[in-house]
This record gives sequence, structure tokens and C-alpha cells, in this order.
Amino acid sequence: MRIGVLTGGGDCPGLNAAIRAVVKRAELEYGDSVLGFRNGWRGVRDGDFLPLTRAALRNMLPQGGTVLGTARFHPSKKDGSLESVLRILEAERVEALVCIGGDGTLKAANRVAEAGIKVVGIPKTIDNDVVGTELSIGFHTSVNIATEAIDRLHTTAESHNRVMVVEVMGHHAGWIAVHSGIAGGAEVILIPEAPFDIDEITAFLKHRHRSHANFSIVVVAEGAVPAEGTSMEFSTPYLPTGGIVPGSIGERIGHEIAERTGFETRVTVLGHVQRGGTPTSQDRVLASRFGVAAIDAIQAGDTGVITALQCERIELVPIAEIAGKLKTVPPDLIKVAAALA
Repeated sequence: MRIGVLTGGGDCPGLNAAIRAVVKRAELEYGDSVLGFRNGWRGVRDGDFLPLTRAALRNMLPQGGTVLGTARFHPSKKDGSLESVLRILEAERVEALVCIGGDGTLKAANRVAEAGIKVVGIPKTIDNDVVGTELSIGFHTSVNIATEAIDRLHTTAESHNRVMVVEVMGHHAGWIAVHSGIAGGAEVILIPEAPFDIDEITAFLKHRHRSHANFSIVVVAEGAVPAEGTSMEFSTPYLPTGGIVPGSIGERIGHEIAERTGFETRVTVLGHVQRGGTPTSQDRVLASRFGVAAIDAIQAGDTGVITALQCERIELVPIAEIAGKLKTVPPDLIKVAAALA
């Protein structure tokens, strides 16, 4: 069988581990050949690919990023790019496609599957917001990076009696902020799922600094917003690509805290640092399990699905059930974060 593989959307640690697992399982177990499409769906549209072998991927397991490159491009019927994708897959005799990506890439995979192509998706996103799976590739590494940054900021915050505001990624879901904030012992965690009241935050910080501490850590997801009717007005600024302008909410929160409390305040924006570097062992294992499961699913005729981690088992979930949906932080985890302030 001739199988294609692509990585779409933002990069993250663990992508190469998934590609490696796809190629090794396909080649060694089933004798399949694998084509890697460069730069996500754009590479499929343009016919930009290279043959992948296990020899070519040697030593790629610990490497961050993606050897195939990636792009935020999704084929659609409106511009004819979906037809181009289908034409290239037919011309290159690609019998099945493994799509490694987040919600946008998997939504596009669902459109391609509906057009009759055998597709298996692998969820990856540092935001961990893909529905149907407990974890996505890249999330564990990103949380580790953010937690280490918070740990390091603790010492300088306490030494200088400062409030340290740390902005992490999380456009629509605050998984990174909640996990790293709890793990790093943050006093305040702000996420998109729970709009905040700046008056409550500053009152809490004043009480804390008067009663038992001379420093505080505030973790802010980039998509956090103030609650309607509260004293802070803020309109999230967006880049032309659709992403949020880095540092916008973090800098604003830092300014408001300094103005309202008089405390010396500093802001750290982690930005793309969270996407780079060596994947953790957990992300390497998860990516490898997903890659093997994707090839096994194709061979078993189970397509139009994504691989998913559920109760420590790899399950297959129909793409149609998760496409276009968002997994947000549940109320019980938000409650834990608030309880530990």
C-alpha cells in the first residue's frame, strides 16, 4: 500500500516521533511505502512530497519541530484546493493518508474523508483542545516548559518583592495555563473559559502581600478576557493570520496590577518558546503509540477516524464526531486551580 503523511498547523515537539512511528510500522510490519507531504495540506495541493524510509528518519525521535515542515493551510471547495488535493492523491496513487494536526488540520481531514479518501488523523496541539482524546502530542512538553519558566520566575519574584505575570499560549482553551499554573504554584490563573474581574484579582493580591507574602505569580492564557460589566475594558488584538498578538493580554494585566496595587510588576511572554525544543519522554511515547495505531487502523480498514488516548488505551474516534469542536478546561479543574491560590 502507498500511504501519505503530513503535519499541519503549528509545530510542536513530538511530530517527528509520530512520523517515525508511521514509517517504521508501515515499512516493517506491512511492507508499505510512505510519502511525506511537505508543509501540510499545501504540499498535498501542490504535489510537493518526498519518499520516507526508516533509514531517512534515523535519530529523529528526540528532534523537535517536523522534518516535513508545516503550514496553516486547509483545502476547501471554494478555492478549488480540495479538488487539487484529490487530483494529486490520485495521480500519486496514494491509497490512504495520515494527517497529524490540530482542530483545523483534522477538520480539513474530515472534508477529504467525505470526498472518499481513506484518512486517519493523529491529534497534535500544545493547546490540548482536540475533542475525543485526553492528550494531544506536544501538550506535555509545552506544560513542562511553562512550568520550568514559572519555577525560575519564583526566585526573582521573591527576591525583588514583585508580581510576575507569565503569559502562555491558549487561544480558546486554557489547558497550558491551568496545568503549568497549578504545577508551578501560581497565585492567579486566568483562562478563556473563566472571564476575570480585575478588581477581584488586585484585591486578592493586596491582601496576600499585606498578610503573608511579598511576591505573587500570575499565569495568563493568551485568550483570557475580562468579564463583561467589570472595570477593565479590553478587546483582543489579532494578527492577519488569525492568531492573537503575543503579549497583548499579559502586558495589559501587568499594567493594571501595577497601577491598581502599586506593586512592582514584570511581564514574561513565553510565546513560541513553548513550541520548540526536545519532546519529553511522554510526548515521544504518545506520538509513537498514535503513529503505530494509525497504520494499524488503515490496514484494518478503519478510516475516517482519529487516534485518541482514552483511559490509557489508544482508541479510534470518528473524525466527523470531533471536527470543528473544541475541548475546553472542565469546571472541576478550574475549581482546583482557584482552590490552590
